[in-house]
Amino acid sequence: MKKPASEFCAAAIRKVIRQIPRGKVATYGQVAAAAGYPLYHRQVVQVLRKAGESLPWQRVLGAGGEIRFKHEMAQEQRVRLEMEGVRFRGGRVDMTGHQHVFRTWEL
Repeated sequence: MKKPASEFCAAAIRKVIRQIPRGKVATYGQVAAAAGYPLYHRQVVQVLRKAGESLPWQRVLGAGGEIRFKHEMAQEQRVRLEMEGVRFRGGRVDMTGHQHVFRTWEL
């Protein structure tokens, strides 16, 4: 029996998220594009929700380095990133120093 396309998409997204090293971050859109599914940033959110703690969820951010969570989850994401050495400028991650560059030929 064949896997539905959505399972292939989710598997590709999980693989890409696991490639983000400590101290680096990527946006939902970058993860989707690196997985081969540009414009599927909402699917990245769904994968992260289902995966829970099995993925380094704290390393995936909104556009421009914005933490998209609210309240306690936003604070937890910030603390986790700071523990990895990620610097912030106000409420956003300093993307110039911490943005992960995907090499899709290595995925």
